[in-house]
Amino acid sequence: MAKQEGELAAQIVGGVAALAAGFAARKVLTFAWTQVTGKEPPNDPESLEIGLGEALGWAVVTGVGMEVARVLAVRAAYKRLGPQRHRELDGR
Repeated sequence: MAKQEGELAAQIVGGVAALAAGFAARKVLTFAWTQVTGKEPPNDPESLEIGLGEALGWAVVTGVGMEVARVLAVRAAYKRLGPQRHRELDGR
């Protein structure tokens, strides 16, 4: 039962970490986009008023940036709380 509780705790913390990392990544990406391009990122990339290059650029930047942040946050949470960590603490 403790093993399952440890895995559940890691999944919950990993999910919360992923949300926090996504929020922080979005803020950082928006700031970086504004610094590099000199204008705010598109709010509605699907709009025909936004150039295709700008819309695709923002989609790629946010997609890659958000996923990298999520993966790193979840891996860090699992490293700290995952099942392997519990086995180390139990001496197994």
